[in-house]
Amino acid sequence: MASFRTSPADEAETDRLLASALQTHQAHLAASTAEMTTLLAGLVRGETAIEDVIAVVGGSVLPRWHFEMLNDLERSEAYSVALERRVRPGSLVLDIGSGTGLLALMAARAGAGQVVTCEANPLLAQIARGIIARAGMSHRITVVPKFSTDLVVGVDLPRRADLIVSEIVDCGLVGEGLLPTVAHARDVLLAPGGDLLPARCVLHGTVVSSPALYGLNHVESVAGFDIRLLNLVASRRHVPVRAWDRPFHQLTAPSALLALELLDGKPDDPTATVELTADLDGPAHGLLVWFEMDLGSGVTITNAPDNRSSHWEQAFVPFPSPVRVTAGDQLSVTLCADDLRLSASLSASPANDFVRSAP
Repeated sequence: MASFRTSPADEAETDRLLASALQTHQAHLAASTAEMTTLLAGLVRGETAIEDVIAVVGGSVLPRWHFEMLNDLERSEAYSVALERRVRPGSLVLDIGSGTGLLALMAARAGAGQVVTCEANPLLAQIARGIIARAGMSHRITVVPKFSTDLVVGVDLPRRADLIVSEIVDCGLVGEGLLPTVAHARDVLLAPGGDLLPARCVLHGTVVSSPALYGLNHVESVAGFDIRLLNLVASRRHVPVRAWDRPFHQLTAPSALLALELLDGKPDDPTATVELTADLDGPAHGLLVWFEMDLGSGVTITNAPDNRSSHWEQAFVPFPSPVRVTAGDQLSVTLCADDLRLSASLSASPANDFVRSAP
């Protein structure tokens, strides 16, 4: 895990911060429990509608991006077309991450004989069942309220699936657990000769200079005061950003950084190092990253900065510290995708082989 600069903290202060973090977590759980207790008491007294209870629970356990995602027509059309082209008549399809059951419905409409769709969130799984029933597809689609890694062939699946479809990606592709989920599904749940959708993804990006982007998850001094201790609670993950909303300078040309062969490769611990050339002078704060998913049969989806219709943002991946680069420098950029996050590092090699660090 990359380190982030903080002001010095001694062991005693770190212990106090840990105790406060656990206390905050406990207080959050207690507040959630108290809110639910009040709602249920109101329900018993007839003062609270059932729909209000469902809405409050849903608001806490279901991210709002589900609505924006479902209204992303480009995404939906891409998956619909890909499934029409990839599903074989009468085949068994496994949909990982049911959500509303949309991809399962698309697979059934494309001709699958049977679709099994799994969803670990019980509320969302029940919503998916209701939507599937309203579509008249309950006889062909089974919703299993489990993580895909808990599915058992012969119990939850009649046999290994002929095709596995998923859309468990965030702005940086890996933030919802795509890589370990797909690796398990491919090795345990997919029939020999079966197909994955997507089968291949590529992460693209550019080295950027942007105090505005870096400042979304980092602070130094404010009004003459050292605020760096706050960086202890900075996210250790890539940061979702709308590239056009924040000023930045591209220090390198956009490039393919990391290719993930989900079907034929081993996406367990992907890391890649690419050599780039700096086009401008400036402090390099991190990578602006976007993905391209290959759904097969000529269908792709991207959240590239110029695709403003995509509901997905881009990912800003900060370097542990800014690195001063000069136009013409050779930049060695390493991008690593682990189970839930992207991390990156950079080293610059000027003509004199001297690497300068930005203050």
